[in-house]
Amino acid sequence: MKTNSAALLFLKAVLVLLALLALAFCLFAIPGMASRDAAAHPETAYLQYPFLLSAYLLFSLFFIALYKTFKLLAFIGRNQPFSKESIHALKTIKYCALAIAFCFIAGLAFLIFVIGGDIAGLFTLCMICIVASAAVCAFAALLEKLTVQAIRLKEENDLTV
Repeated sequence: MKTNSAALLFLKAVLVLLALLALAFCLFAIPGMASRDAAAHPETAYLQYPFLLSAYLLFSLFFIALYKTFKLLAFIGRNQPFSKESIHALKTIKYCALAIAFCFIAGLAFLIFVIGGDIAGLFTLCMICIVASAAVCAFAALLEKLTVQAIRLKEENDLTV
């Protein structure tokens, strides 16, 4: 039992650290990046505010998924991994990951068709984010399906006994 609680505590600490790093990136790095890019490329300076808006939208989806993951770990810690709340948390994580992937796909299409030019680095970063988000979405969907099946089996066993 100690190892399980230690593992959950470690995972919660990693989630909190990840959230703090992402929040620091949102507060300090993103506005500076947008203003430096606007100063360096005056022809696309009008894209500064849409960039900031889309970045904060993506990070808000990311924070929602992190919060739901934290709640899911809390359910596991309370020995309630197979509950309706767990299914709801997994659905939210799945939809957030899917929305993040679609946002990156839309951003990539915008870069390719509107901006053009040499975007190899941005293309690679977008593809990495799309694949990572799609993997999280697929994993959450698989866990959701397994949790639903486990709940169904548990209810059948409760009715049998």
